[in-house]
Amino acid sequence: MQALRGAALAAALVGVVVLAAFGGMALLHRLGHATPTAPVAKHTGPQHNAVALRPRSRISVLVLNGNGINGAAGGIATRLLTHGYRHAVPADAPNHNYARSVVLFRPGWGAEAHRLAREVGARVAEPLDGSVAPAYSDDQLIVILGG
Repeated sequence: MQALRGAALAAALVGVVVLAAFGGMALLHRLGHATPTAPVAKHTGPQHNAVALRPRSRISVLVLNGNGINGAAGGIATRLLTHGYRHAVPADAPNHNYARSVVLFRPGWGAEAHRLAREVGARVAEPLDGSVAPAYSDDQLIVILGG
């Protein structure tokens, strides 16, 4: 009888240890630590914080023709309106010598500028530096179309 009780106690103890081990592994997995059965891959690239973008319906965009191609700014402005931008106004840039397209943005509008740059195929989004006439001060984002 004593041996039977000892065996039952040993089996119960093994069961508790196994349950504790599984619980510990589950907890480690939830916390994002590597476990022997499920290693967690480490992200080695740059980390980007998620930024809540303003909706397009709250954004005004000025589209300037900087490449001299007739109707280029009007075509992009129309496309932006169909994508939900509040305003997209075409106009001519101060000159038509732009080799590539660029998106300029007012302070605090960088994330939206990068989204717009992807949408219009511009590789560059930079803070507005005063090179564009002050008459365009109502728009948060400015696209200058290049060649």
